[in-house]
Amino acid sequence: MKLSVIVPLFNEVENLARLYTETTLALEPFDGGYELILVDDGSLDGSGEKLAEIAAGDQRVKVIRLRRNFGQTAAMSAGFDTASGDIILPMDGDLQNDPGDIQSLVAKIDEGFDIVSGYREKRQDKFLTRRLPSKLANWLISRMTGVPLRDYGCTLKAYRKEVLQKVSLYGELHRFVPALASQVGARVTEIPVNHRARQAGSSKYGLDRTLRVVLDLLTVKFLLKYSTRPMQLFGKWGMTTFLAGVLSGLATLYMKLQGLPMNRNPLLVLTAFLLFAGAQFFALGLLGELVTRTYHEVQKKPIYNILETINL
Repeated sequence: MKLSVIVPLFNEVENLARLYTETTLALEPFDGGYELILVDDGSLDGSGEKLAEIAAGDQRVKVIRLRRNFGQTAAMSAGFDTASGDIILPMDGDLQNDPGDIQSLVAKIDEGFDIVSGYREKRQDKFLTRRLPSKLANWLISRMTGVPLRDYGCTLKAYRKEVLQKVSLYGELHRFVPALASQVGARVTEIPVNHRARQAGSSKYGLDRTLRVVLDLLTVKFLLKYSTRPMQLFGKWGMTTFLAGVLSGLATLYMKLQGLPMNRNPLLVLTAFLLFAGAQFFALGLLGELVTRTYHEVQKKPIYNILETINL
């Protein structure tokens, strides 16, 4: 099987020579051949010129240069779309991922898994600003998606190409690919990988990334559970809110019969609000159903995924 290694990078000119050397050395043993796809996400430090120099000396190296900095998900998606390998393996361009782990990831794919996720067993990052927020995020993602992984943030993963073709990436969703792929029945596992301290350049991540992860997690949760049945989400809230409005209205009417004027009863306002909110939830559910059907029918995208057929 041919292997495609994809490296999204931004302002990593100091690491590129060593990255190329270590990665190609790790890829030499693969009998099926390989390609190394380096995606320059709008670098401003001369990375583009260095990448052109590397590609000129090795036809197995492909370079994609984006017009500006679109973000890691967009850069990774560009690599995925270009890749021709049967196995696709993304990794970071800062050399904190060890190319020596590629062989272990591919060997696990050969055992029959569709996705093999690396987890950084001995992570070489600061505890308060990187490791602690990451631990909390991984716990939250695992609980909400039902796909328990110890390190969603580790870029070093291996995918079968046919699995990635079922997943569309937007926003910052690249770290959620294992969870999204589980929606179509992908077999996911994880193995420990080496993690090294950054030797050159500067980190592109900060605490603000944690907020983006949480917001994207809400999107992933909706896609995993309600993407084909939005009315079951909004209808549930609509029914609950509408019922609460009816009960509040009955209470208001009862108090009116007891002599309390309606215009002096705050429950009247609450009743109107709850009934209106319930109607809004139902309307959102119906609109969601229309959008879902349009999405699947226009793209002719099935709501199922077949593993294999026999004598068909």
